[in-house]
Amino acid sequence: MEVYQSVLLLFCCQFLHTLALDCTVMDGNLKQIDAGSGSVVGVNNNNEIFVLIDNVFTKISGSLKHFSVGPAGQLGVNTANNIFRFQSGGFVKLPGLLKQVDAGGDQIIAGVNMYDDIFCLNMDANNKWPSSTTPWINIGGKLKYYSCGPYSCWGVNSNDQIFILKDVSSSVCSGSGSFVNIPGLLSMIEVATDGSVYGVNSQGSLFQRIGVTRSNPSGTDWISVLACPYGHKHVSFDLGVLWVVCVDGSIRKCTL
Repeated sequence: MEVYQSVLLLFCCQFLHTLALDCTVMDGNLKQIDAGSGSVVGVNNNNEIFVLIDNVFTKISGSLKHFSVGPAGQLGVNTANNIFRFQSGGFVKLPGLLKQVDAGGDQIIAGVNMYDDIFCLNMDANNKWPSSTTPWINIGGKLKYYSCGPYSCWGVNSNDQIFILKDVSSSVCSGSGSFVNIPGLLSMIEVATDGSVYGVNSQGSLFQRIGVTRSNPSGTDWISVLACPYGHKHVSFDLGVLWVVCVDGSIRKCTL
């Protein structure tokens, strides 16, 4: 009986900490993907831009190294770190320089520059542009990748350490102004528009932060998620679907 209970306990623990997903392989090849507000976008190794249309990744004109979509709009950066917004069928340049940009917050824009400095733009300034100036707010700290959700922003630094910025809102994109370290190591991290948090580490393992709520934005623990057989490169989540780029660039659409 004790042996049976031990085996059952081991099985349950493994199940709780490793979640295998039901995934469909999509046509195409990407290095980065982002999903938000019902849209999915991405770029490939040649910095070509793709948008999911009728369940097919369709190439559009332009060149970006990172592309993000969410409540703040559709935003990207090119190899020169110029920032662009996709609107009216074309890309319009925004003032400033960022190496990575995120549109997943509550109509706020966030990102980091080539020096790992962290910036954000409140909803009012975002929605009024280009009729007004673009008052980027510098948040203290250094991060190489930064992503925002409805009430918090998460990022990773050059050492792959993980940080959360709490109390973020559409009118105060700088939130509490102080980052809190979260245990673990990740090379990239994404926050969905519902607050869900996923990330990939330098070994290509994929993780989900569990227990994340508005009242507990830090969550409780990381669980391992398996979507790609040989490792993961990039991840994004929206409307119950996890979009994953594998280490070979293949794309998987996964249901939880």
